[in-house]
Amino acid sequence: MAKRAAIILAAGVSSRMNTKLPKVLHEVCGRPMLGYVLDACREAGAGKIYVVVGYGAEQVKEYFGKDRDIVWVLQKEPKGTADAVMCCRKHLKDFDGQTLVLCGDGPLIRAETLKTIIEKHEAEHSMATLATAILDNPAGYGRIVRDAYGNIEGIVEDADCTSEQKNIKEVNPSYYLFNNKVLFESVSKVKPDNVKKEYYITDALSIILAAGHKVIAVTAVRPEEAMSINSRNQLSEIGKIMQRRIQQELMNSGVTIVDPENTWIDVRAQIGQDTQVEPFTYIYGAVKIGRNCRIGPFAYLDDSISVKDGSEIRPCNGAITAGNKTRNKHNKRERKG
Repeated sequence: MAKRAAIILAAGVSSRMNTKLPKVLHEVCGRPMLGYVLDACREAGAGKIYVVVGYGAEQVKEYFGKDRDIVWVLQKEPKGTADAVMCCRKHLKDFDGQTLVLCGDGPLIRAETLKTIIEKHEAEHSMATLATAILDNPAGYGRIVRDAYGNIEGIVEDADCTSEQKNIKEVNPSYYLFNNKVLFESVSKVKPDNVKKEYYITDALSIILAAGHKVIAVTAVRPEEAMSINSRNQLSEIGKIMQRRIQQELMNSGVTIVDPENTWIDVRAQIGQDTQVEPFTYIYGAVKIGRNCRIGPFAYLDDSISVKDGSEIRPCNGAITAGNKTRNKHNKRERKG
């Protein structure tokens, strides 16, 4: 089995979000977006994760400081994705294995997708493998350029596309897997020959192809997974998608959610089988709810509350108003149904 590392690019500044908080610390369903990418890498078998930080680096490091598998790498100036990868060279120059390269602002990433490109990469003996997506509206994404036989020829960034290339619907959502040695050989040769004068990781793929190495592109990313966050509107839209995903997993595990559109559940919450969640319920934090409970309607629970099997939480019950005087007076009060 090949050794595997991951590089997560998390140094960018999102001016469109109008924020002083590092972008990757903005929460999606109760958790910073970077946390989802970290977990996907771990599930895909990455032993060490190199997180490239820049703006707000100390805040990001403080939040995830207890994660022992992270190596923090500083990108002093935002010169592009290839430059961010090159910042990791001193750590990975002697690594003999596979290296994932991902972006920290794509929380909808799934470990299953990473496993798909890993399997394809190994089966095809590829030096670089990327996952692509087909979008009805590809604006803003790099386009996948293929030859007449369907082989990838390169990736053209949206700002550099010709009018014909802008019509290509197959896009690059930035899911990469490289042979580590080939990765650093290629990124060292990248030049800022583009409109933005930045060093693009996508140009490394063209360099790998020109050297005669095998590069493959697998259409394995669902349209929703391709979304990244660069604005408050995108943060909201991705939050809605993630909430549907969380609730679907809970319902598959035996939880009844009466009105999903009017219910919000934190990704960290645990809810037991045959519990029913009524409309207008808000569950925030690592709340633990047992089996056969009835929650709501109009209930608010935070992670200071633990709900035992068979409990019923109603709006009139002080246990739902976590943190205020009413809740303190009726400390974790529960009513049996």
